Amino acid sequence: MQLDVPPAQQPSSADGTPREVFQHAPEGLAVIDADARFVAANPAARALCGLPPGDVAGIPSPFPVPGSTPAAGGATETTVEWRTGPGRREFAYLVDRVPDRDEWVVSFRDVTVSRQQQRRLAAIAKAASSVATKRSLVGTLEALAREVARADSLAGVQVMTVNSTGDRLHVMGAAGFVRTPDFFDKLMECRARGARLVMLEALESRTPVVVGDRYDAVMQDPAWAPLHELMGSPRWGWFASVPLLARREPVGILNAYFAPGQIVGDAELEFLLAMAEQAAMAVDHAALLERERDVASREERQRLARDLHDSVVQQVFSMMMQARSLGVLVERGLPPAPEKVAQVADDLSTSAEDVLADLRGMVVELRPATGTARGLGSALRSLVDTTGARTGLDASLEVDDPADELAGLDPDLVEDVYRIIAEAVHNSVKHASAATMRVRVAVTPHGSRRRLVAEVIDDGCGLGDEPRPHEEGPPSGGFGMTAMQERASRWGGVVRVRDLPSGGTRVQLTLPLLASLPTAPVPTTPTPTPHTDDEEFSP
Repeated sequence: MQLDVPPAQQPSSADGTPREVFQHAPEGLAVIDADARFVAANPAARALCGLPPGDVAGIPSPFPVPGSTPAAGGATETTVEWRTGPGRREFAYLVDRVPDRDEWVVSFRDVTVSRQQQRRLAAIAKAASSVATKRSLVGTLEALAREVARADSLAGVQVMTVNSTGDRLHVMGAAGFVRTPDFFDKLMECRARGARLVMLEALESRTPVVVGDRYDAVMQDPAWAPLHELMGSPRWGWFASVPLLARREPVGILNAYFAPGQIVGDAELEFLLAMAEQAAMAVDHAALLERERDVASREERQRLARDLHDSVVQQVFSMMMQARSLGVLVERGLPPAPEKVAQVADDLSTSAEDVLADLRGMVVELRPATGTARGLGSALRSLVDTTGARTGLDASLEVDDPADELAGLDPDLVEDVYRIIAEAVHNSVKHASAATMRVRVAVTPHGSRRRLVAEVIDDGCGLGDEPRPHEEGPPSGGFGMTAMQERASRWGGVVRVRDLPSGGTRVQLTLPLLASLPTAPVPTTPTPTPHTDDEEFSP
């Protein structure tokens, strides 16, 4: 096969290499002019670029002329994207000028698969990072949908999650298509009109479903009319639906709408399965955190109820009985002596002061969210000052944070640190009979990492006869101490309680400043066995 240009214009190398090399080279070789249009192309170049048979002169090429763009030309291989008809390819190329002519020889090769694999690996890594750092499930799934669409140049992506009752799907992440709150309602309307939703079958069967070339069929089917406007743009072809599985249970679905000309093979499906696994982890992680918050909330209410019963309720009951004793004397015609009235009044006043102090302390503990919103240091300052004012304790606070690292901590971590310190302060006030209390928080180096250390030290009666915790074990002392250790362990930290040789107790919290989300078990997601259904659409 010869080039479709006169022999005089056929390129040849300076060392006299035969022109046959140009024709039979396994990589693409072409000549372009100053307008980046083909002058000649060897068979490999024609096949790679999808050029028509016959003369190729004047057909636009994907390669920019050196100088027309900063990335073009030179000895460094450059990458360019080429779309021909429905297909899309990426070429790595080198350009060299033909002596004495405004023409350039281009040597290029197809790197579509390798580049796509690089993007897929990068997308999986970004998705995993997003799962580990994003505090918002919607933000995580939005980012994941964008990465899926970008990696494989898809027309659109949806990530949908199952609600808590398991009867609805919510679009939590989207790329290409607009994320609308009524998508599921319109989907159910399509089903009522007779459309078969293979997506729901994929969710129920826990296996991916791939549907080929369904855009025209869906757009022409009246049953899909409620979604025609939403699904009509951008145009797409093949469709794949992959269930999100966490702990072997479906928690959502990932829908991928492939651009016209793209097909779903093993590599594409494996990538979607990997991204679906990351999405499932995000959904499961969010559910675990929500359950932890619910449990913590219930435990806080139980502790508050116990404290109310142990202190306020009993003291109010005592006040009631003292007042009633005076009433009984009056009813019997035995007016109480002034000394008796004075004693009862003094007892009632003392009890009322104790009740007021306890209630103020509980109010302080009920408003940590407002305090921590202003920062951990501000919240602790309010806690220490209020505690000192209502109890008479000589309470002090020291914060050692020269780089202001506490301001950048995750709000959930700050909330847990505050709760742990508040519980330790509460224990000192209620049980230690202390005169002084010192609260200290510091961010310190620990090898190549950083860690947060918080201490509450008092000069009270110490642990007494309570069993002492082991060096690495959870502290003893009932529900409050257990809750402290559970909060610390969420972040990889530990709480230790020790008697001091000089008297008193030290409660110390130590936790690493690494992850921005609490640690949680990683769900094991089985790899589903895919099947292809060429008869049904499953958006």
